Amino acid sequence: MPDPRVSKLAKVLVNYSVEIQKGDQVAIRTSPVADELTLAVYEEVIKAGGYPFVVNEVPGTEEMFFKFASDEQLDYVSPVSKLVLETFDASISIWAETNTRELSGVSPERISRNRKAQSALMKTSMKRSAEGTYKWTLTVYPNNSMAQEADMSLRDYTDFVYGAGLLDHDDPVALWQEEEARQKKLTGWLKGRETAVIKGANVDVTLSIKDRPFVESAGKKNFPSGEIFTGPIEDSVNGWVRFKYPAIYSGQEISDVELWFENGKVVKENASKNQELLTSTLNTDAGSRYLGEWGIGTNYGIQRFTKNMLFDEKIGGTIHFAVGAGYPETKSRNESGIHWDMLCDMADSEITVDGDLFYKNGKPVIQ
Repeated sequence: MPDPRVSKLAKVLVNYSVEIQKGDQVAIRTSPVADELTLAVYEEVIKAGGYPFVVNEVPGTEEMFFKFASDEQLDYVSPVSKLVLETFDASISIWAETNTRELSGVSPERISRNRKAQSALMKTSMKRSAEGTYKWTLTVYPNNSMAQEADMSLRDYTDFVYGAGLLDHDDPVALWQEEEARQKKLTGWLKGRETAVIKGANVDVTLSIKDRPFVESAGKKNFPSGEIFTGPIEDSVNGWVRFKYPAIYSGQEISDVELWFENGKVVKENASKNQELLTSTLNTDAGSRYLGEWGIGTNYGIQRFTKNMLFDEKIGGTIHFAVGAGYPETKSRNESGIHWDMLCDMADSEITVDGDLFYKNGKPVIQ
């Protein structure tokens, strides 16, 4: 029998996450693996009065492109992609990979070159999103490949994905609204503060958040969600961080990543696996060695690492740093063709802000 949670997810995405209105042009980015959810989302967009445009990517085309494209093709910017990001009202992306390691044999330099060429599109998307003229959300459709990546059976992974989205409850939207209220308590405490010091077994970093607001994330742009995030002052980051969890980039795994910051810039990097990819990606452009985001996971319902940052960066008891482009709504000024999140375990750590204890051993401590 069809899983009723698929229909519920489609309703939440369309009516809550992106709030489709009559007349909205909506891009649905998907894969043939996710036909069940694609059709459910398409139906809900039609019912809401929107105009859906489906982009259904055939598995294997990305690998083919990066292996055989000329330099001119790597630098090409599709006018269709440009049109969507400049004029559409919303996009719903459904992530469903048949092979999470499809790009493992691709040169890191070719990926970086293409990301750099697409940087103007990313800037347009972030700018319009911050202005409220472009609504977007990203979710996962459970499948064997992504379940294997998470070391889970498909049945268990499906339960994990839908459970993380609170779709087992009668009214998931009400629960996400409650989560947003909890996040607002944290962002309210952080408002107007300046200097954060993050210390622990895996991190020793000082940075400034002066005049940089924290933003709540409760099931809107990412689904599921559960984080607060900001864009640190670009030249303020100093110190060292080790990312206990593997960093994933373009389907490739980089292990034991360590970064050293001086006046905002990554001046040294190290990894035990895929060092070349780490360095190549950090060299993408002028902004790729600076932080665009500092996020704090608030979803304590996600309790395991799955090698999928849509879920992993939300894990309660973690923080994440993203090198590259920052979100305009956080007043970040960093621009780049990449936005790469890396996850740090905070089990034996603390965060003080302007000398006041905010977070200790994986949890906020403020009243």
